[in-house]
Amino acid sequence: MEREKFEELVAQALDEIPRAFKDLLRNVAVIVEARPPRGRRILGLYQGVPFQYRGPDYGNVVPDVIVIYQEPIERIGSTEDEIRDEVRLTVLHEVGHYFGLGEKELRDIELAMRTTQSKGD
Repeated sequence: MEREKFEELVAQALDEIPRAFKDLLRNVAVIVEARPPRGRRILGLYQGVPFQYRGPDYGNVVPDVIVIYQEPIERIGSTEDEIRDEVRLTVLHEVGHYFGLGEKELRDIELAMRTTQSKGD
């Protein structure tokens, strides 16, 4: 998939985040990179200070970063719809980290979303 199209899928996934959460996304950059650092088997990465730890003195800091890795996501999906679904789940997973959710909570949410998607097919 062309990089520009993949970036559009990431932007669409961000647009689908409910307004109540989207309004709380501050000082965070979302970028696309081709692949994760060597030796890492991940689809996305959140780096920063989770929202729940930002106190009144939080300010004048570099933005948090959410990175979405294109190549590993494309290896999971064989169609554009499958890639779109995986991008959506990965974006939501990393945004969940921004809000301080742990891996277990996020995996449970993803499982529920995958179950809902498969029932809709």
